[in-house]
Amino acid sequence: MAGHRIFGTSFASIYALYAAKVERKDRSREDLDRVITWLTGYDDAGLRRAIDDGADLEAFFARAPRMNPNTSLITGVICGVRVEDVEDPHMQQIRFMDKLVDEVARGKKMASILRGSDPL
Repeated sequence: MAGHRIFGTSFASIYALYAAKVERKDRSREDLDRVITWLTGYDDAGLRRAIDDGADLEAFFARAPRMNPNTSLITGVICGVRVEDVEDPHMQQIRFMDKLVDEVARGKKMASILRGSDPL
């Protein structure tokens, strides 16, 4: 069975939408990068490489160095769906990222967004 069409969407295009969203809300790309690197284990260079290489979302997450072990602490609703209840692991990773970006855009404190991890 084929996966959802979102899996084939380029990370670069999604990243651009995320950046526009957080900047519209007077938050920084640094905050955006911080939550994505926290979630995926990419460093800044790896994140830039994923953007430049045109990786789709499926490849972006498949190549992620290490998904954060605290992803189970990410809860709530995004697009009308509870992220903790999403059954497909790939879709859940995308929804986790959506939820974190939404929290950045809403102005939530970084320590809270990173689920108590060191906000440095």
